[in-house]
Amino acid sequence: LARLKRPGFHRMEIQKTTWDVPHRYANLQAIGSGAYGTVCSAIDQKTKEKVAIKKLYRPFQSLIHATRAYRELRLLRHIQHENVICLLNVFTPDPTLEKFQTFYMVMPFVAQDLGHIMKTKRLSNRIVTYLFYQLLRGLKVSDLKPGNLAVNENCELKILDFGLARHTESEMTGYVVTRWYRAPEVIFNWMHYSQTVDVWSAACILAEMITGQVLFRGQDSIDQLKKILRLTGTPDSSLVQKMQSKDAQSYVRGLPPQKKKNFKEAFPGLDDGVIDLLEGMLLLDPEARLTAKQGLSHPYLAEYHDPDCEPDAEPYDDSFESLELAIGEWKSLIHMEIMTFDPDHPSMTAM
Repeated sequence: LARLKRPGFHRMEIQKTTWDVPHRYANLQAIGSGAYGTVCSAIDQKTKEKVAIKKLYRPFQSLIHATRAYRELRLLRHIQHENVICLLNVFTPDPTLEKFQTFYMVMPFVAQDLGHIMKTKRLSNRIVTYLFYQLLRGLKVSDLKPGNLAVNENCELKILDFGLARHTESEMTGYVVTRWYRAPEVIFNWMHYSQTVDVWSAACILAEMITGQVLFRGQDSIDQLKKILRLTGTPDSSLVQKMQSKDAQSYVRGLPPQKKKNFKEAFPGLDDGVIDLLEGMLLLDPEARLTAKQGLSHPYLAEYHDPDCEPDAEPYDDSFESLELAIGEWKSLIHMEIMTFDPDHPSMTAM
């Protein structure tokens, strides 16, 4: 075996990848992988809890990777919400900043995601309503799709992953499933977008939970837009005027005009309450679209809505998004975040 990087760590090979983790984490088993990292389940021998450990693939190979890694770590440290996954620990096996190349994030383990559940069973109306209430309650900064929503045996939902939250379609080549749930202003970069991009995604997930079918299953970006406009109709002139891209304006103006579909016909059998909610959440104009707070107040969620238990997000400092830093500077910031994290009091180190 190669020399271990830090005392107190042990090394193993998992799916042809080297993992160096503290001795407190045992029984590592690969449970998933994506373009940006691999996730293993493990037992935290200190707490006796099952956890998920995420290792990022080469977080400093490019400026985009370094910025994305910092964003994800900052968000995980900041958000303290029972419907959003929390950060239990973050560590690196590399002994110094000069040798710092990789890091791992530890989060609670949740066995199933909503995408898997929807493929294996039909959800009752009551469960759909409860899950959707939790989803709206937890909307913060995210990249929503069913695979990013963990659900336990008590139907408790947590939003899992938001490292890609600010990425446009041009940066998401190959991410077909993600596209199905993305708001049109994100896919086509029509304008600066707001938190209501998540509301659009949540509406797509709600429709899928109810019908068992993906709402907008586009084959590519253009096909995605066609499927969206069949339901919503083509953008009106006031929305086209708001589009910051002249190319987008001319493209949209050249589309054959379509009228908005009657949602009762598009979703036969659904009650008026959920139809009204979907209509408000699937508006093309992000400024007219319902906010998460307005969605929570909708009569469809009256059974669960409680303003006293729906706290607003703590102010989040995202001023770093405007910084133009080199990879080494992002690396220093991430290293500082790791060195100042206290795994015994994770909520105390949130910012």
